[in-house]
Amino acid sequence: MHVPDGFLDLTTSAATGVVAVGGIAAALRGARSELDDRTAPLAGLAAVFVFAGQMINFPVGVGTSGHLLGGALAALLVGPWTATLCVSVVLVVQALLFGDGGLTALGTNITLMAIVGVWAAWGAYRLGTALLPRRVGVLPGVAFVAGLVSVPVAALAFCALYAVGGQAPLDFSTLVAVMVGWHTVIGLGEGVITALVVSSVLAVRPDLVRGARPYRSPADLEIRSGVRA
Repeated sequence: MHVPDGFLDLTTSAATGVVAVGGIAAALRGARSELDDRTAPLAGLAAVFVFAGQMINFPVGVGTSGHLLGGALAALLVGPWTATLCVSVVLVVQALLFGDGGLTALGTNITLMAIVGVWAAWGAYRLGTALLPRRVGVLPGVAFVAGLVSVPVAALAFCALYAVGGQAPLDFSTLVAVMVGWHTVIGLGEGVITALVVSSVLAVRPDLVRGARPYRSPADLEIRSGVRA
């Protein structure tokens, strides 16, 4: 999904840059309530996972690429604000060191993956947990849906940006069909990976899954994790 330089006009790229800066500023404030001695190291591991997943790219035939986003998993493990920061850091490193995505498109890529992708996943998680029984056992399924939803929603957001300021000679309807179609397939993989990792962490360290906190008392989390306050 990395958007290259020149794919969107400068006005649209500048606008998404402003959105990205605002989103990161908000995430810096919001992450204060999510990070503690347990979650701070996990945030680093989440960033490494996102970096590794995003380095595997699949051409989608419209001048851009598709790949795992990792925002859903990061959001469920460390919270959406911290996940936004994790994905943003990964995108900056990829752009500066690996040329993955363009520098003028960095704001666009942060907006799409670190903001839209992460918060679409978190929204799907909150909706799923509100509709389903309040049991820890439902969380892997909700995690799957969150991962699945996050990728095509980010792809749709890209299509909306292209409709406003696209510069490549592409038919819009074809672009939407290809982007959403391919990214739905990628989203299935994202959902499976997110569900498997969340399920595995829940089995051994449920205290490290931020999305599980409303389902367990502090004492229960302490006993299951083997950590004493």
